[in-house]
Amino acid sequence: MKIPTETETVERNLPPVPLSSEQIMDLFHNASTQELICQANRVCRQVHGKDVLLRGLIEFTNFCTNDCLYCGIRRGNQRVTRYRMTEAMILSTVQKGYQRGIRSFVLQGGEDRNFTTDRICRLVKTIKSQGCHDAAITLSCGIRCREDYVKMRDAGADRYLLRFETADPVLHRLLRENSLEDRLKALEDIRAAGFQVGSGFMLGLPGESKETRLKNILLCQRLELDMIGLGPFIPHPDTPLKHASQHPLEHTIRSVALVRLALPQAHIPATTAAGSLVPDGREQTIAAGANVLMPNLTPMEFKQNYLLYPGKVCLREKGIQDITRLHHRMKPLNRNLSFARGDALGYPLTNMDKGDGK
Repeated sequence: MKIPTETETVERNLPPVPLSSEQIMDLFHNASTQELICQANRVCRQVHGKDVLLRGLIEFTNFCTNDCLYCGIRRGNQRVTRYRMTEAMILSTVQKGYQRGIRSFVLQGGEDRNFTTDRICRLVKTIKSQGCHDAAITLSCGIRCREDYVKMRDAGADRYLLRFETADPVLHRLLRENSLEDRLKALEDIRAAGFQVGSGFMLGLPGESKETRLKNILLCQRLELDMIGLGPFIPHPDTPLKHASQHPLEHTIRSVALVRLALPQAHIPATTAAGSLVPDGREQTIAAGANVLMPNLTPMEFKQNYLLYPGKVCLREKGIQDITRLHHRMKPLNRNLSFARGDALGYPLTNMDKGDGK
């Protein structure tokens, strides 16, 4: 797949206007993949420049009360070695990333009842009070009530990530045991609590149609998301979907490009799943309009057991130590790694959110 050259991009000027749903639909059906890549790359460069933001990912628990059919840490998978990182371990991991310069962290886990809202709030307060007060904290720990989201936001968490996974309500119910409506209500509550809001979807789920892929993109636009994570579904051998067919990465690349055109200001990660499916999958995703990389900082003893899907590329990587390697991999794309907090563009920051600017 051809990566756009410098002459196929433009320098920053007036931010581009998001494409309408009708324009997105037209491109979805009629544009070539290369056309989408070039348009999305240009828009990304106009809005975000050359920077690729770093988010330090910490997978703090693989216990989960859910039994989603596609997920390797689903409740029903008895072959998983379960773990929970202690607060001290999580804090130490954050501090190591902070010392390396990272100013944005994602705390991700299964929906683990052991990590109550009060416990998470204490953890966030501890991180912020023990030397990392200017770091942004993203939480990804499932559906909770609106009051819980308010508590976590008041504790100092900055962002919340809750992927809807598919915009098809029938497929959603089949795969996840709960309704898409419940998921969207939770995203509404997250925004009402004052969080920067992240969501997203998978490409290639069994039962997904071409129309579903379009609806996924348009739902992201309708939700006006600040962060959008999307990547390929990879069948896990210990799930009911182990025999599902693998869809090509091109579906993901096209969706990333169209999401960038629909939401120019959003932050879009180049997901580990893309890099796990194809060796240069993350580079292809960056070239198609993504602007975030998420080095996995989870200690190796735990990382190997957070297998949402097989063949995770991060198992061969060393987190903080691999940042230099990521820097070299961005050079052919004319991109620079950025250690900035990377808040949502236009988001009204409070003094607490801004930190001291270091």
